[in-house]
Amino acid sequence: MFFHRHPYEPFLFPEVEKVIIGTLPPPRFTKGQLHSEDVDFCYGSRNGMLWPILNQIFDLDLKYETTKAAVEQRQHFLKEHRIGVCDIVASAEREKVDASDLGMQNVKLRDIIGYLMEYKNVNTLLFMGGNSKNGPEYFFRKHLKTYSVQLEMVSAEVPRVHQFIVPGSDRSVKTISFTAPSGAANRAIGSLSIYKDRKKRNPAYTTFDFRVDQYRPFFL
Repeated sequence: MFFHRHPYEPFLFPEVEKVIIGTLPPPRFTKGQLHSEDVDFCYGSRNGMLWPILNQIFDLDLKYETTKAAVEQRQHFLKEHRIGVCDIVASAEREKVDASDLGMQNVKLRDIIGYLMEYKNVNTLLFMGGNSKNGPEYFFRKHLKTYSVQLEMVSAEVPRVHQFIVPGSDRSVKTISFTAPSGAANRAIGSLSIYKDRKKRNPAYTTFDFRVDQYRPFFL
């Protein structure tokens, strides 16, 4: 059994207003066995799409390499735009050493609500995936139950939007459930009527383009 520990502490700071929430990076990040095009930071996998999406939206000219400079680029961007990162899974166990969310067992969650109580400027949580089993929204719903809090639907359109009240306050926080920035979600995108319509109008339109369009209004 492989013990899959999250290798990065939450990237949070006093001014943070939006927080990116996923599950776990690929096991090689826990093992410290990065590829040359990986970045030793949150969402740094060379196969991941989050940083390429943000690079496209903000025209960042990011480096994709295992260097301190590449990490600092990303940290500077996040602080400048008041965006934090706090994946909800602290650790899990795996029989098969891969990055599948479904393969996670004995999952230990981070106390996201506790962080929200500490960082009082946060108004939006950006889920890198939806409510499918072991996705970030799925785990967050379980986490909220420990505080006797529920999500309230704001919009059922993709990406789905919910809101909730932070316990012990009157502060409302929105959640946005994006299509996951991974290749595994491409089939789900391909089945969406909105994607099919855009693809019909523009045959060059891709699942990556769809994510850029989906993410842009919520990151800007």
